[in-house]
Amino acid sequence: MATPAPPLPHRPGAISLFFVVKAIVFAAGFWAWLLVLVFTRPEVSGPHILAATGTTITTLVAVLLGVRMALQRSAADRHAELKRLLVDISWNAFAAVGNAEPESNGNVVPFPSTAFDAASLSGRTPGESNGDRRH
Repeated sequence: MATPAPPLPHRPGAISLFFVVKAIVFAAGFWAWLLVLVFTRPEVSGPHILAATGTTITTLVAVLLGVRMALQRSAADRHAELKRLLVDISWNAFAAVGNAEPESNGNVVPFPSTAFDAASLSGRTPGESNGDRRH
């Protein structure tokens, strides 16, 4: 039996993308209107100010919504990684119960480690300290 694929992390979906695209379309429309007004009418009037205001606001909204969506996506990735890490830790702790020494009476669960034992590299026995070694 094949192992199931891990679930995909939650990501901001189509609704967030819809609003970002909508803001970009409105900003593009205001930019086009402002450019048409600038090149067709030499004097500044009410429509120029309205188009410039709309351009500024919709461009800022598009940027802010885009940044918000990117931050949500990044947070979703961090959350998925944290959940994966917690599952790994709990699985290692569960597996360590089977490896626990019988004299521990179930009170202490050793955490499995792949790190090497520094005492075995130095030539000492586990009970020796630095002052006990004789040369």
